[in-house]
Amino acid sequence: MSAPTEEDLGRQSITTLLRKQAIPASIGILFMTVNILVDTIFVGRWIGSIGIAALTVIMPIAFLIAAIGLAIGIGGSSVLSRAYGASDLDLSRRTFAHQILMTGVLSILLVSAGYFFQDEVLILFGAKGEILEPAREFFLPILLAAPLQAFCAMGNTVIRAEDRAKVAMSATIVAAVGNIVLDILFIKVFEWGIFGAALATACSFLMCFVFVAYFFIFNSKLRLQWSDFSPRTALISEITALSFTTFSRHGVISILAVLLNHTLFTHGGEHAVTVYGIISRMLMFALFPVIGIAQGFLPIAGYNYGAENFGRVKETIKISIKWAGIFAIGIYTLILIFAEQIVGAFTTDPDVLRDTPTALRWVFAASPVIAIQLIGAGYFQAAGKALKALMLTLSKQGFFLIPLILILPNYFGIFGVWVSFPIADILATVVTGFFLKNEMNKFSKPDGIL
Repeated sequence: MSAPTEEDLGRQSITTLLRKQAIPASIGILFMTVNILVDTIFVGRWIGSIGIAALTVIMPIAFLIAAIGLAIGIGGSSVLSRAYGASDLDLSRRTFAHQILMTGVLSILLVSAGYFFQDEVLILFGAKGEILEPAREFFLPILLAAPLQAFCAMGNTVIRAEDRAKVAMSATIVAAVGNIVLDILFIKVFEWGIFGAALATACSFLMCFVFVAYFFIFNSKLRLQWSDFSPRTALISEITALSFTTFSRHGVISILAVLLNHTLFTHGGEHAVTVYGIISRMLMFALFPVIGIAQGFLPIAGYNYGAENFGRVKETIKISIKWAGIFAIGIYTLILIFAEQIVGAFTTDPDVLRDTPTALRWVFAASPVIAIQLIGAGYFQAAGKALKALMLTLSKQGFFLIPLILILPNYFGIFGVWVSFPIADILATVVTGFFLKNEMNKFSKPDGIL
């Protein structure tokens, strides 16, 4: 399956384009999430359930730093895709150069803050009781390697904007396979425990970084010049505005992680944190085809929006929602049927085996409708409509889930945590659907949507 050229984005069938973009993106996400999943299984089986609780505390911290790269990558790639659509290659180069500068400066600042305030950060993110000591062991290697992860996340989105989705997929596979192999070596063979798990993950970030850097040095269409790195206020502002959408979502997710870890510990101790640790890994893993379609959607919609092919933008939205919805329904059906078997792969702890399957089913209960939410928010980002993209992206976690987590557990205990997830999904989908429907109605008007 050959990668589409820039011109193909404006003329090939949407179904063909979405397949060429979404399948490699989905495979890349699959390997990334399998990596996280296997990491958690190894820790749970070889170290114990308290190790899963430690991972649950640490990973949101690492993801927050990596989210800088992902946010700048997605925000800048919106500019890139529209620049490709408008045949403005100078703007494409300058945009990528600014993405490199912004990712480097911001990720190093966050890593420095995490290094000098390690215990304060760990306690803030919920490392209490028996969780604190293994969390300390896991934290430092992950923290120091986080800028590499940020550059990988940023680079992968730019690679997809260049219509080289298979290369982006390969970078993710390199990191995933490397992490799994090193997990076995460091945890099982060398018996380095939780530190070995952290070191394996850090080394996998380095592998991904080397792969991505090689592509941009030798194979990319973006041949940068020193003048491209000269700061341009307008370009920085546009990338920042569009990046803020993604970073805000991940920032809110980190805030949610803090709230969840503290709430779960209050109502159920380390055991409840472990239960959510398994569920959170499944949230990353199970929805990989839906997220892959959402990622594949972005360059197609962005290019055609930049080229003012609004009919193709509308078609892209409809087809993406249709296929993402079909996959989401299939995924939830499998979770309903096989929840016990899924949880059994992670741990032999009888308390965790007893409580997690029911919680897993509740957390995923509204997954059949999330396609509208993901594609709708993605459209506004691809079109460069930063404020609406930000509001819709934050709607689930920020406007609905966090308030529900603050309220419902006070009345329903741990069950209040699990049921908050489907309620938030449904509310966010209704809001996103309303704005997306109004936007799509404008496509048929004589003056378009501008």
